[in-house]
Amino acid sequence: MSSGGEFRRGWKPLAAGIVGVACGASPLPFNSIGFVLAPIHAETGWSFAEISGAITIYGIVAGLLAPVFGSMADRYGVRPVALWSTFTFALAFAALGFTPASLMAFYGLWFLIGLVGIGSTPVTWSRAVNMWFFRNRGLALGILLLGTSIAALIIPRVAVWAIAAYGWRGMYMILALFPLLISLPVAYLWFREPRPEEAPPEIAEGGLRAGMTLREAIRNRRFWTIWLSIFCVALAYGGAHIHMPEIVKQHGMTAADGAGIMGMIGIALMAGRIVTGWLFDRFWAPLVTLPILLIPAFAAWLLLGTGTDQTTIYLAAFMLGFAAGAESDVIAYLASRYFGLAHYGKIYGMLYMPFGVASAISPVFYGRVRDTTGSYDGMLQVAMILFAVGALLLLTLGRYPAAVSTEAAAGPVLAG
Repeated sequence: MSSGGEFRRGWKPLAAGIVGVACGASPLPFNSIGFVLAPIHAETGWSFAEISGAITIYGIVAGLLAPVFGSMADRYGVRPVALWSTFTFALAFAALGFTPASLMAFYGLWFLIGLVGIGSTPVTWSRAVNMWFFRNRGLALGILLLGTSIAALIIPRVAVWAIAAYGWRGMYMILALFPLLISLPVAYLWFREPRPEEAPPEIAEGGLRAGMTLREAIRNRRFWTIWLSIFCVALAYGGAHIHMPEIVKQHGMTAADGAGIMGMIGIALMAGRIVTGWLFDRFWAPLVTLPILLIPAFAAWLLLGTGTDQTTIYLAAFMLGFAAGAESDVIAYLASRYFGLAHYGKIYGMLYMPFGVASAISPVFYGRVRDTTGSYDGMLQVAMILFAVGALLLLTLGRYPAAVSTEAAAGPVLAG
């Protein structure tokens, strides 16, 4: 099968995956929580920190359950897991509109979202894409993850409109229509795993069943190297993204400037995913990630202090966003190339865990440093180290294993 043949055969599952990622339990919560802080505070009297704690609860629960949903996708197939998780996530997200005047009930609903929603994230969508693509796998995964960037451009605008028209409770019910009325029907029509005759020839002959078990993977040094790298990068970036509007204020920029910065990050995320995925198909992935993950360390250095000019701030934001887009590709691509597809869901879920947990707790560290020192500089200095460590760790992975790779893949340059 030619490279173009993969896209001709797999464009429908890929398109369904893009929509599923965009309307799933990753971008909807994170792109809307910031807009309800003030309205919920005004109605309930809960502090901003207490309200923000809900997203941390959700992130930790979802991260810990990622291997469970990955295992179900391996056992029952990605289609039923993705469909049921999308449906239940929509219902749980809408239920936030009926939150009683109880902080514990609010936390309980976010716990429920983490409990049922992780199957509507790339944990499931990426497994199917890996099965439809081999020669263009990196690019296809990059395109898949554009869903989060698309959501970042659409969801905030819908959230602002919905709050103004129907209040914060109405906003949650309106946003729940995205997975219920858009993602679910598209996935029902188009999302599935390939039949053997539809799979790329490189993996058609037993390739869908080849690869390590989860037990074999966690006994492998490479697994924990990737795990630690993901944790370091997510811990460095997660809080920087959430606190970026406040970071730029310390450099004399306005809230409107901060909104522009966040838009720049969204554009950089899109560019990072496409460029990185394309490069992964042609070069050894750890070598590609080295400069990409060292660049945000330099960006964190640019954000230190209080006197950086506006042009430099925009450049730093682009660097951070580009690297974040690349990191999302790294998890899915390295999981498939180093450990195979036989138990991809479980293994990807285990590698998604440090991403979810570290992204959830990172904002707490950034906020704590700001509260105690009056500046983000201390955490930004730590982030510089974390980005560098994450990049250098991947260089120790070595060649792609022959058991889950093949020379029939047109022999990418420097492929390990």
